[in-house]
Amino acid sequence: MFPIHDDAGRIHGRPYVNYSLIAINAVVFTWEVLVTGNFTNGRATSEIYLEYGAIPKFVLAGDIPAVLTSMFMHGGILHIVGNMVFLYVFGDNIEDRFGHIKYLAIYILWGLFAALVHSIYAVSVGGGEIPAIGASGAISGVLGAYLIMFPRAKIFTVIIAFFITTVRIPALAFIPFWFILQILFSVIGEAGGVAYLAHIGGFMAGVGTGYTWKYLAEKKTSLSIPYVGKTQKMRPRIEDISPSLEPEVIEGVDSYEIIAEIHGISAATDIHADYEPDSKRVRIIASGSRKYELYAKLPDSASNPTVDYIHYLNGIARIRLTK
Repeated sequence: MFPIHDDAGRIHGRPYVNYSLIAINAVVFTWEVLVTGNFTNGRATSEIYLEYGAIPKFVLAGDIPAVLTSMFMHGGILHIVGNMVFLYVFGDNIEDRFGHIKYLAIYILWGLFAALVHSIYAVSVGGGEIPAIGASGAISGVLGAYLIMFPRAKIFTVIIAFFITTVRIPALAFIPFWFILQILFSVIGEAGGVAYLAHIGGFMAGVGTGYTWKYLAEKKTSLSIPYVGKTQKMRPRIEDISPSLEPEVIEGVDSYEIIAEIHGISAATDIHADYEPDSKRVRIIASGSRKYELYAKLPDSASNPTVDYIHYLNGIARIRLTK
């Protein structure tokens, strides 16, 4: 299975940090190819791995700089392409949710934690002097956080067997399947030099980060409702629950997807959407602690689209309309 894109929309612009991470990995890999003669020079390859890779016994001794450099190195074209595709598909949404600076910091922390887990295992089995390279530990953290934050997203996936086809697989199925494979491969043994324990460690760190972020977001939402007295009910101000951003409309081949910031409700059932053909707008009504409405303007080419589904999570509503 090879993911190509997902249907989880963004609301905060382009993921510049994610694009930059991909670009840096590509530049470093190009440098590796030039220095090692496309990895045909064994001595040069060993030298750069020993110089910039994460050697487990040194990682446990506190060699953090080597972990950082190792996170941008790869051992071949398939290695970097696989990692960068996963980072491209899943990383943009995590950056959109965390913000640019937090995403960069958390991405690095995931890589550090993954390297630590791998190093503990490697030293315990006598592989403490073998350098580890690759961004997969940090990217595993991205997958873990994505599973918690976008569990109902659909992953457009290429399947290559006796045939080639594309399918839409829910993140709740795709990512756990990937994780189970990492566990199985780690039990069988790290064949091919793949640090599966780093994948597992990074993934668990991402899951923990995702749950922590959701808890803090929900706590922040509950604390934003002011207390106005013992004899009065707690009522949110309209400015506390009204969306601060205009809904974003994403046009697909056969559908429109509206991404809207909505607060003050508990589930997607509190949201109702209707298409108004005269104005080419979708009227979105939120019936939570306070009732309010907002509008999303569809392209002039829209012709009586119908609401397919409404999904709501952590203050973000995704409304899909079939053309």
